[in-house]
Amino acid sequence: MKITRQKHAKKHLGFFRNNFGVREPYQILLDGTFCQAALRGRIQLREQLPRYLMGETQLCTTRCVLKELETLGQDLYGAKLIAQKCQVRNCSHFKNAVSGSECLLSMVEEGNPHHYFVASQDQNLSMKVKKKPGVPLMFIIQNTIVLDKPSPKTVAFVKAVESGQLVSVHEKQSIKQLKEEQGLVKNPEQRKRKKRKKISGPNPLSCLKKKKKPQDTKPSASEKKRKRKRIRNRSTSKVVSEKENAEG
Repeated sequence: MKITRQKHAKKHLGFFRNNFGVREPYQILLDGTFCQAALRGRIQLREQLPRYLMGETQLCTTRCVLKELETLGQDLYGAKLIAQKCQVRNCSHFKNAVSGSECLLSMVEEGNPHHYFVASQDQNLSMKVKKKPGVPLMFIIQNTIVLDKPSPKTVAFVKAVESGQLVSVHEKQSIKQLKEEQGLVKNPEQRKRKKRKKISGPNPLSCLKKKKKPQDTKPSASEKKRKRKRIRNRSTSKVVSEKENAEG
């Protein structure tokens, strides 16, 4: 029976690996209901999950799940201890915490880019997860961990990708990576930062010394009169000397 379960798990993992890029270490998001079921079934998650999935796993949860378990009190104290030993993944509900199911659902939005598995006993959450293609779903039944088969929504999505109607998230990431390697698309880390305006100094033209106005070189009226007087004196003295020479 155990071998059959592992065969099914291997088949399902191969489907998600080939079509959605799911890879080790498998990141499994746990909610309070899954932790409680593991506690009741005396399941050692850290030991049994890697054996069942035949690969390295990481047990994860969110702050909203921990907050929800704290508010539920002593009845779920054991489940809270299990969740507290998991790695806490950042969610978008820093200020206002939401329910655990709503938080986990938000973690697999936009094509589940981080390849999370969702582990839950919540039927309502499971139905919503199945409507999102590419999200592996896990639950516990009869004290046994089970990886659910790909949902009809996931299978339909893969068929649409194969027929060329859609492009999977995995393919989009591969295309983007190839473009960055070829230099066709700039890496977001290498985007140019906005240039700061340099503090400009004064206008160099305004620093030039003012040119002195050229002085007027034209002779003034008084100078003209003086020159004229001198000319008159010269002419009269010349005439007088000529007369003296003639008389003599």
